[in-house]
Amino acid sequence: MVAGELVQEHLRADTGAPDDITVKPREPQGAAERREDHTHGAAPASGAEETDASREQETEKEAQPDERAAMLPDGGGGEAEGEEGKKLETRLYWRRFAVLTVFSLYSLVNAFQWIQYSIIANVFTRYYGVANDKVDWLSIVYMVAYVPLIFPATWLLDRKGLRLTALLGAGLNCAGAWLKCASVSPELFGVTVTAQVICSVAQVFILGLPSRLASVWFGPREVSTACATAVLGNQLGTAIGFLLPPVLVPNTPNDVQLTGHNISVMFYGTAAVSTALFVLTVIVIKDRPPLPPSQAQAVLPDSPPEDYSYKQSIINLIKNKAFILLLVSYGIMTGSFYSVSTLLNQMIMACYENQELNAGRIGLTLVVAGMVGSILCGLWLDHTKTYKMTTLIVYILSFLGMVVFTFTLDLDDIYLVFFTAGVLGFFMTGYLPLGFEFGVEITYPESEGTSSGLLNAFAQIFGIIFTLIQGKLTTDYNPLAGNLFLCAWIFLGILLTALIKSELKRHNVNMGADSNHLQALCKETFRQARSLILFQEASVRLFTHFPPSC
Repeated sequence: MVAGELVQEHLRADTGAPDDITVKPREPQGAAERREDHTHGAAPASGAEETDASREQETEKEAQPDERAAMLPDGGGGEAEGEEGKKLETRLYWRRFAVLTVFSLYSLVNAFQWIQYSIIANVFTRYYGVANDKVDWLSIVYMVAYVPLIFPATWLLDRKGLRLTALLGAGLNCAGAWLKCASVSPELFGVTVTAQVICSVAQVFILGLPSRLASVWFGPREVSTACATAVLGNQLGTAIGFLLPPVLVPNTPNDVQLTGHNISVMFYGTAAVSTALFVLTVIVIKDRPPLPPSQAQAVLPDSPPEDYSYKQSIINLIKNKAFILLLVSYGIMTGSFYSVSTLLNQMIMACYENQELNAGRIGLTLVVAGMVGSILCGLWLDHTKTYKMTTLIVYILSFLGMVVFTFTLDLDDIYLVFFTAGVLGFFMTGYLPLGFEFGVEITYPESEGTSSGLLNAFAQIFGIIFTLIQGKLTTDYNPLAGNLFLCAWIFLGILLTALIKSELKRHNVNMGADSNHLQALCKETFRQARSLILFQEASVRLFTHFPPSC
């Protein structure tokens, strides 16, 4: 069944609340009976009735489905096809803000645990007695774990829903945090690696949820902002990960016991917060609201039909040329952000000695500016729906920001680095929710979790490659060589983004429903007015046939 046909069947079946959509309204029974009486009792009105009948036939023709719309999954509302009078209701619930808040917070803690080692890499290398590349792998493991596990994770999201996936993410995040508390000893580096692996598995059940959560719980005028806010939680965690570890674990090379105590304080604090958020996740997060928030969600099935194929969904996405271009361009941009975040401490320390605290603050500036960019981009998309233009402009500005950051890093002006890092973060981090939402638009009605999962998988792949290569260039040569490497790849991403064909399928379904709603209201008003006029004409004719004296 085509999308337009499915939407129209739902619309024809709907009569009711102001937000509902009615394409085939029924006349009041009394008006129909009066017209029938008038037809038998007043011959002059027969011509008008024939004209009215022909108008009704034309109206019915206008309400036929649009066969050119995109395909929806089988079962996406077929039960409503033969039913009249069934309502297609949408409603927004206050609970959606609690769901979004809890998700954003435990996503924040997971991102904090990702970056907490890299930003004070010099402290951990000395405490555990390992090389820089070993500490780098504590960050890279997040990317390595994501790639093979994203497919079972998105399958689980499609089959079992939002709640179970969220519980796994929050639960594993909590377990990894507590295991880190047991690794505070110079000879237990293997334990801290195991704990970080558990946290990296938790990330698989977190990163793919923003677009699904936004689509399932939020209305069409706020879905992009909700997605940006969900992504913002992860970015805020990265920002706090840049800020707090240098403060909680200062560099004390001559006192290993004090260093261990400081690391223990950081780990136990993280574990306590993770536990509280896991409890809130159990209480707050549900699969979906009782009624869908938008027409795009209303025409989709509540659960995958029996013949749903996750493999076929992946194949459909791979055949989508626009999505393939977005996969690569999103992977380049996000992978570059991962690489810069992981190696920021090493880049700053190579150019400015004894600046661990400022390295963390620069990272904080990078991410906080990106959080502002994310929110502004989300608001802009909700207002304009100009997905491709916004994505391309932000991509170009990210490239310019990377070029400026590259050539100002070693000018011996730490405050200039703060400014250029903020500009880079505003656009580079602000791009992340744009890619999510653009992907959902051009792949609708495929699952948001599947498209987001593939986008994140490519981001992790590029992040691994970029981090290893840029780290090698930074160590063997200087930060300039590594940053120029990223600049070249980001420029390629601009070209790929320009080639994406923008087809906003989800937005078109919502707009089509709104348009049909307005048409239906106009037709209903016209019919009621016409019935009133006919009633008045018949009354006049009856009055002339039967004078008051009778």
